[in-house]
Amino acid sequence: MAMEFKDYYEILGVPRNASDKEIRQAFRRLARQYHPDVNPGNKEAEERFKEISEAYEVLSDPEKRKMYDQFGARWREYQAAQQAGQATGQGFDWSDFVRGQGGPRYEYRTFSEEDLRDLFGEEHPFSDFFETLFGGGRARAGTRQRARPGQDLEQEVQVTLREAYTGTTRLLEIQLPNGQTRRIEAKIPPGVNTGTRVRMAGQGMPGAGGGPPGDLYLVVRVLPDPAFEREGDDLKTKMHVPLSTMLLGGEVRVRTPDGRTLALRIPERTQDGRVFRLRGQGMPRPNNPHQRGDLLVEAHVRLPERLTPRQRELLEELARLSEGEATQAAS
Repeated sequence: MAMEFKDYYEILGVPRNASDKEIRQAFRRLARQYHPDVNPGNKEAEERFKEISEAYEVLSDPEKRKMYDQFGARWREYQAAQQAGQATGQGFDWSDFVRGQGGPRYEYRTFSEEDLRDLFGEEHPFSDFFETLFGGGRARAGTRQRARPGQDLEQEVQVTLREAYTGTTRLLEIQLPNGQTRRIEAKIPPGVNTGTRVRMAGQGMPGAGGGPPGDLYLVVRVLPDPAFEREGDDLKTKMHVPLSTMLLGGEVRVRTPDGRTLALRIPERTQDGRVFRLRGQGMPRPNNPHQRGDLLVEAHVRLPERLTPRQRELLEELARLSEGEATQAAS
């Protein structure tokens, strides 16, 4: 691929007589500044980083730097022709090679994990982008890349109380730190609560050098429910019972978070606000979903909105009888 002449010394900001150490320090400083992980989505910084890497690839190699200093932009043609001449045993006329003529073809060399630690320390900022750009993370000949485990990731997941009651699945789109996205189907077990962390092994960032991938942790947030209040593994709900049932007793139906209905026996003369416990009908316990908390039902009187003449007559009679009983009890 032909390109315009690039002054590698100018790109790195060093003089032509710079030492290897000065070239290395300049590359280290600029690579940190323009690395794509530090400038996500910045195409200009990405191209600048490629130029810096190209310049360092040439100037850090004594043989390549010597040819670049001698033949300028066409040093790669000199290198290719020299190799071809050595292979065929023929000579080559270099009179056409004048500094600044033509344009070089460029390539990127692969950096090993050892190179990265030397330049950037143990916590170098390079991600999958670097491995893709420089050959998939393969080490140079004579070196072996050190395996590193991948990074763990976290993702918040919102569920309804009913979904927490029964368990559910979610199709999630995970945004990775390197800008890539991944779709996974996540199973949310029954009994989760706000703050529960669901581990999905091997769904985090991939490891380097054959290292194991990290894990994905789903941080659950259970949305408020208009009908149920959670207290640990127990659930509380309120229901309104007709006055006649509270007075005379009877059976009412109680709804659970998953839509089932349960029979609840109301004894006669039940006082307003009494709490009934339905054992084993609450939230599943996360460590043992076959065990559940209880469902607590708080009964309240539901008064009729209108009274028929007959109902009023009967209630007035009841009131007189109640007053009479109270008077006899006081005497």
